[in-house]
Amino acid sequence: MKKTTTPNRVRAVTGRIAQTIPVLFGVVVISFLLTRALPGDPAAYFAGAAASEESIQQIRVALGLDKSLPQQFLIYLQDLFQGDLGQSISTGQPVATDLANRLPASLELTLSALLISCGIAIPLGVLAATRPGSAVDHICRVLVTAGVSLPTFFTGILLIYIFYYLLGVAPSPLGRLDFIYIEPDHVTGFYLVDAAIAGDWETWVAALKQLVLPSITLALFTLAPIARMTRAAMLSALSSDYIRTARASGLSDKKILYTHAFRNALLPIVTTLGMVFSFTLGANVLVEKVFAWPGIGSYAVEALVVSDYAAVQGFVLAMAVLFVILNLVIDLMYTAIDPRIGFDSQ
Repeated sequence: MKKTTTPNRVRAVTGRIAQTIPVLFGVVVISFLLTRALPGDPAAYFAGAAASEESIQQIRVALGLDKSLPQQFLIYLQDLFQGDLGQSISTGQPVATDLANRLPASLELTLSALLISCGIAIPLGVLAATRPGSAVDHICRVLVTAGVSLPTFFTGILLIYIFYYLLGVAPSPLGRLDFIYIEPDHVTGFYLVDAAIAGDWETWVAALKQLVLPSITLALFTLAPIARMTRAAMLSALSSDYIRTARASGLSDKKILYTHAFRNALLPIVTTLGMVFSFTLGANVLVEKVFAWPGIGSYAVEALVVSDYAAVQGFVLAMAVLFVILNLVIDLMYTAIDPRIGFDSQ
């Protein structure tokens, strides 16, 4: 059985990846056209305010902006197939290098926030569903409402004011690491992981301290949809016929709750987690700005301001690839949670 299942799954994953190629090509086309529609002239920005029209034109020729849109697009595709995402005019670095430096920072922040929010939202949602109308249920609703209502920049500023300014227990909100520490050797780009690999636990603790407040800020925003979906999915599962059958069969409440109800409720929860992760990774720019976090969201905003075509296109393409990978992971998690769901049929 295993010998036939594994090749089928490999073929299914390969087929799913092949299906994403037209989607990625469409993303490339749309991002290329939209960036060209942005106001402003990147050549004029690169040349400077005191540049003459002649020097601006020379830079425009050097950047390839003097060619027609189809010619620019063909050149961009040719570079893309060679792994060249272009060069950012705002940083002066290759876009691939900028993304490799910025993306781990955003991933570390987003994953930390999701771990915190899941550790709070899922147990709270389960308790609220098993005790409808109780104090736990009301606390869950209050947290969900507050998480959706409070803007992330307000929450971040409030936490900085309390824990950094008033109490003095948090480090200065100036990036991933205080200036008195040296960045760990780059292995994964995750400071916590790289510092642990190097055995530099002093830097690891310093990086963790810098990560706490922005992670909590983002977690307060992401726990709202997770808690709401967990509560709704558990209520739906607990009212199902198979739960009534399990109770009539004499199974314990603990076994019914965790073995039957929670496992079936996991499917919509995992779907919500995937959507929250993909949205948060690209939309946490406000948190990055408040805490001076050098992530991919702030990089994209800075590129948009100066009409940095290559940087914006690289950001959009990176987010599209991450979204495709995330969908594949979610599909595989579906089959792990419930083997009755065939991967080929999704």
